[in-house]
Amino acid sequence: MIKIGFYIVLISLGFTSQSYAQNAPEKPRTIVTTDGEIDDVDSFIRMLLYANEFQLEGLVYSSSMWHYKGDGKGTTFISEMEMTKNMYGEKTDLRWPGTQWMQDLLNAYEKVYPNLSLHAEAYPTAEYLRSLIKVGNIDFEGEMEKDTEGSDFIKAKLLDGNLSPLYLQVWGGTNTIARALKSIENEFKTTERWKEVQEKVSSKAILFTIMDQDATYKNYIEKAWPKIRVYYNSQQFGALAYDWKKAVPEVWHSYFQGAFMGENIINDHGPLTKMYYSYGDGQKQDGDDEHVHGDPNKLENAQWGSFNILDFISEGDSPAFLHLIDVGLGNLEYPEFGGWGGRLKQSKTKAYRWEDGEEVAEYNTFTKKMDNAYPQIRWIKDLQLDFAARADWCVKTYKEANHAPVVQLNHPHQIPVQPNDTIELSGTATDPDGDELRYTWWHYKEAGTYAGEISIPKKESPATKLHIPENMGKGETIHIILEVTDDTFPSMTRYQRVVLVGE
Repeated sequence: MIKIGFYIVLISLGFTSQSYAQNAPEKPRTIVTTDGEIDDVDSFIRMLLYANEFQLEGLVYSSSMWHYKGDGKGTTFISEMEMTKNMYGEKTDLRWPGTQWMQDLLNAYEKVYPNLSLHAEAYPTAEYLRSLIKVGNIDFEGEMEKDTEGSDFIKAKLLDGNLSPLYLQVWGGTNTIARALKSIENEFKTTERWKEVQEKVSSKAILFTIMDQDATYKNYIEKAWPKIRVYYNSQQFGALAYDWKKAVPEVWHSYFQGAFMGENIINDHGPLTKMYYSYGDGQKQDGDDEHVHGDPNKLENAQWGSFNILDFISEGDSPAFLHLIDVGLGNLEYPEFGGWGGRLKQSKTKAYRWEDGEEVAEYNTFTKKMDNAYPQIRWIKDLQLDFAARADWCVKTYKEANHAPVVQLNHPHQIPVQPNDTIELSGTATDPDGDELRYTWWHYKEAGTYAGEISIPKKESPATKLHIPENMGKGETIHIILEVTDDTFPSMTRYQRVVLVGE
């Protein structure tokens, strides 16, 4: 039968904590901590082009296993992390890029800000963003013994009166965040307010970490603050990192190669994207003697393969902010849904931790194998084209540039179903530029819990019908994505998600 009256059914069921309702939330608050590696710089540039999509509340220099300043006294240090311990041994400082590069990028951002603001509201001013820059714990990897301007700033944000989630992006080590938390503990643990403060901070803070780049999470945060949520990306980020040639399907390599990057992002798009590090571009980061990627004489048989001039190097930290961008996938509150920042699954042993790895491996339609990185890879083409469209915003008028379609469902995002039901699905999309739109419905199998296949007729139409398999169990879920892409170049894609829940 055709499923009818499901609006009434949803109301009668009520929404539980597990229900999916896509409201229009406030823009997520976020603080970025970064060690300043060249891939952090490139991630930062892309992030600035999306700075209207979230509420930036802090930009903090921190250290990591790869980058630290030293104390200026000749004190030597050996990494706690096995990889860098073996690579570098005893050092007084390590590849430190300084505490000026964010300001330099914001000077360039200031020049393109007026044009960016023609295309979307809520871009923050460069002056505001400069006020967010703080120097955190940078002397050594994992240094968290002293309060710093950066740790005090994070501490104040965690203790402020705004109870909405605060996403702490960890592009380097967690040590400056750990110091902020330790300072809170030192101030309140022996007082009658400790339980209240600990619960408040734990309910606000969400860490999105790109690997463990020092040991302060394991040694301190996890033990002292076990209820702080952690989104841990240790593998999927590789699709946007140095080894992208291995991770990304060859058919999509063109979106990372110099012909695309140079013409559509780096060259003739204003001073900000011109500072984007790419292979053979002649740029050299101060302080990092391992940044040889810009040398046009070192493109063949480099560490990660052979490259051409202006090829993509790395943006390994970008998933941390891509997770915050609302493109219609509903992943912000449900990281297990999957989205532009990848897909993470709640740990079986640690209730406040979401992780990648084999538990969230997906079927790679290119290699025909299960792939731990595919939850990020599947969005790569859309991400690169969207990046190019945003780069156009730096220099083009509104009429000359492309803008994303607006997509809506004509029914709730969550629908209760029973075996053998037939479900009608439909969506409506408009394009601010008047472009023709291409609709595609697809089954995001791994995001749901129903293990079978789902056939979608009329998958390239605004409306379709689905037959619910007779073996779908109570409480099982099926995720169906409506994807809408405009027909211009560089194209932009937005989505809506329908979650079918077995009754």
